[in-house]
Amino acid sequence: MSNQKEKKIKESPKLPFMDHYKIMWPFVKPYMFRAFLAIALCIPIGALDAVVALALKPYMDVVLVDKSAHSPAYIPLLIVAFTLVQGAFNYAATYLNAWVGGKITTDVKRALFKKLLFLEPAFYDKHDSGHIIQRFSADVDTACTGLIDNIRLFVSRVFSSLSLIGVLIYNSWQLSIIAILVLVCALMPLARLRRMIKGIIYKTVQENSTILTNYNETYHGNKTIASYNLQKQAFDKYDSVITKLFKLSIKMVQRTAWMTPMLHVVASIGIGGVIGYGSYLIVNGEITSGNFVSFITALIMLYNPIKNIGKNFSAVQVSFLAIERIADILNIEPKITNAPHATELKKIGREIRFEDVCFAYNPETPVLKHINLRVKAGTTTAIVGNSGGGKSTVVSLLPRFYDVCSGKIEIDGKDIRDFTLESLRNNIAVVFQDNFLFSGTIRDNILMGKPDASEAEINKALEMAYLKEFVDEQENGLDTDIGERGSLLSGGQRQRLAIARAFVKNAPIVILDEATSALDNKSEAVVQKAIDNLMQDRTVFVIAHRLSTIQNADEIVVINDGEIIEQGSHEKLLQKENGAYRSLYNAQFKNNK
Repeated sequence: MSNQKEKKIKESPKLPFMDHYKIMWPFVKPYMFRAFLAIALCIPIGALDAVVALALKPYMDVVLVDKSAHSPAYIPLLIVAFTLVQGAFNYAATYLNAWVGGKITTDVKRALFKKLLFLEPAFYDKHDSGHIIQRFSADVDTACTGLIDNIRLFVSRVFSSLSLIGVLIYNSWQLSIIAILVLVCALMPLARLRRMIKGIIYKTVQENSTILTNYNETYHGNKTIASYNLQKQAFDKYDSVITKLFKLSIKMVQRTAWMTPMLHVVASIGIGGVIGYGSYLIVNGEITSGNFVSFITALIMLYNPIKNIGKNFSAVQVSFLAIERIADILNIEPKITNAPHATELKKIGREIRFEDVCFAYNPETPVLKHINLRVKAGTTTAIVGNSGGGKSTVVSLLPRFYDVCSGKIEIDGKDIRDFTLESLRNNIAVVFQDNFLFSGTIRDNILMGKPDASEAEINKALEMAYLKEFVDEQENGLDTDIGERGSLLSGGQRQRLAIARAFVKNAPIVILDEATSALDNKSEAVVQKAIDNLMQDRTVFVIAHRLSTIQNADEIVVINDGEIIEQGSHEKLLQKENGAYRSLYNAQFKNNK
């Protein structure tokens, strides 16, 4: 496992032992009656195991020893009747456990997914997709369904054991002492099991998340893998992780598999001791043959499930550890939230202002250094500069994808942290370089900008985004499926669909983050026309590498290494001797000449 992944484990907030279960209690509470009923049904299921053993005493003494013709005929019928009752209870308990387990699992998954939706982008920066799938989905099945199934099994076995121990004592208290002492010795090692497997389970979870990431990367990067002939490297990466998982599974076997044979040996010692001492008691007339057979039957029925209890106990520990991981996730609080006094942002009247803004993704590596910028409402501001200089970070701070480390951003004189997140983001439309489109139809993706948009609004958005002709050509029109992440569309079509989505939102602030840089010249020309339409009568922030697309901006800001080094109109900046913008412009002009 990589150091990076080990760090991820430590980053999760750890809670005191009991707090994990306090966090999970609200999910269990609504279903407590059914859960207790399911557990209560396990009591007679287990207790009825003693019926067969108990019934053998009179049957053996009367029929096989005394040779009486008046055998208790009710005994076989009684055994069948009790078995039928036990089977009915077993079905009811299984059904209730499945229902309760499914309900709790569903509720926990809802809560985790809702938590995931409101976590800030920084969380996604730190954790890969496999980690998120494992922690937010797979752990829930392990925790809820696995735990409830094993609790049912444990409860039935506990009461089966108690009832069988009662049969043992009824038949011979002397032999019972031997049997119970052996049972206690057999179960003592279970106390060490949790400590022995905890570290292995955590490492297994992390490696499983890496496996999921490998599958995701292979799916989304299949063309890159093919074009660069990366099949061997991708396989070696996968093989390394799967080998680690194999070694971890072997470690788990080494630390748990000894329990079953050990319990077999201990059980055989108990049975051997009982047979030896039982023979002595029969010869001396202290117990009957019926007592002895009934005792041996109860003892075997008691020891058989005990011999396999190690596996079930391991599964329970895995479930408990999964519950702790879930509780750690539920305990995470989003770092970017509404302030207690937050108000709604209704419009942008005057200006947006960056005042002495500093920001860093990691404390030791500053990204933005004392950014001061005033943007008048209704104007277009272009941000250019060297790669990695902080251009995208500047605009990411405006919708509060991240919060400033120091300084502040104001809209009409009010700190954006004093507005509700929902109202702030409702006033901002973002078009990225690689826009994410959701699986579904063209209509579905446009309506994400405004769920209640009318047909007229949708059609206008399509026209302004130069997408109307394409949609009309499709057999299903707006209901044309676009595939996962818009895979059935070209790059230009994806960008124009994202622009149409922004049009429908009709937000007063528009952020264009290198929206055309990944397109060819022909596609760029059409998309640029759509962008020009989107920019009308709005406050616009444009990040662009191609300076030809931002020459008409009201203000051009040059950012290098996190600092604003130049600012002004296109003409003004070109007049600066040895200016950074002029150098960028001349370099691009020469390259395009």
